[in-house]
Amino acid sequence: MKFVFRWIFRLFILVLILVIAGILLLDTIAKAVAEYRIKHKTGLDVKIGKLEVGILNPKITIENFIVYNSAEFGGSPLIDMPELHVEYDRNALFSHKLHYKLVRLNLAQVNIVENKNGQVNIDVLQKRTQIAGLPGTSTNRNSNYQFTGIDTLNFTLGKMNFMSMKQPTQVDELKMDMRNEVLTDIKSEKDLSAVLIVIMLKNGINPMSSGGSSTGLQHWVDRLALQPKK
Repeated sequence: MKFVFRWIFRLFILVLILVIAGILLLDTIAKAVAEYRIKHKTGLDVKIGKLEVGILNPKITIENFIVYNSAEFGGSPLIDMPELHVEYDRNALFSHKLHYKLVRLNLAQVNIVENKNGQVNIDVLQKRTQIAGLPGTSTNRNSNYQFTGIDTLNFTLGKMNFMSMKQPTQVDELKMDMRNEVLTDIKSEKDLSAVLIVIMLKNGINPMSSGGSSTGLQHWVDRLALQPKK
């Protein structure tokens, strides 16, 4: 079970890193520029419905943010995020630290896909962004940005779909249906994943339940567990 949430956390941090890529260009920030930069860094098609940046206040809001999988992973949306609102610590950013005062996240859907060669889309994307040099990635020593935490996180999570291009008609689904949950003082992956598991269990959600296929989510827990730890 912890491997599923480890990947949710990685995806969440990756989205925040992509946002920071835009924040660092406040003088030329615009929706088209943000879309271009994210596509350039990730190699994936991106669509942003609306983007607002606070010039006087250090905050940014993105609405209807979609990142699409590449053709080898079926071309479906990888991330479908109706809203991401971030209020960040500007002084910390100047000190190469990623500290967020408030994050309001509405993540409707995530599609985790394994291609015909056995590669997982999230793993490929993570490696690609490290090579591209996005700030905040652990292997990018030149930028040396350090994630130092989130003071308040308000999140809504919809569902995660798991599928393999070897069997594209078979989809395992993890419904979370978590709305406006609030967490405070998030310092690490362990902080977030542990509380998420507790919240889901309290809401009667079994993160290990099968989506109806013969393999179910246990297959994906085992599959993601084989990925190298970052």
